[in-house]
Amino acid sequence: MPIPSRLSSLLLIAGFASPVVADDTDTANAVFAAGCFWCVEEAYDKVEGVVSTTSGFSGGEVANPSYNQVVAGGTGHAEAVKVEYDPERVDYATLLHVFWRNVDPFAEDRQFCDEGPSYRSALFPVDAEQRRLAEASRQAVAERFDREVA
Repeated sequence: MPIPSRLSSLLLIAGFASPVVADDTDTANAVFAAGCFWCVEEAYDKVEGVVSTTSGFSGGEVANPSYNQVVAGGTGHAEAVKVEYDPERVDYATLLHVFWRNVDPFAEDRQFCDEGPSYRSALFPVDAEQRRLAEASRQAVAERFDREVA
């Protein structure tokens, strides 16, 4: 699972457009793709310190795709979730832990019963520190299982 060099467009159903920037300076954002975005929302909604989760799409080449375009394929997007969180209560490393506990890190272009490129798992770090932590966590998973992460 290559980590993109920058956050591609995050086109959220609620009308949010990239780049991901918190309006409130007391919160931070993270973006995760891990299969069905409603399932991903549920996993993060349970984490103390998460302020909100918003489903959308990330990593694609088509501007403002519809849901139907993304699931039909060809846009390059993955279903993703923007997680707004309070860094005083939960850190990005904990959010990464939740990510790895909710995906099959060896599955390619699928999670659980959902299959296709839009259901791939991916980390979309929004800054250099998130990138560093994301890459380190991916390496730790690969080393733990002595397998390449998809």
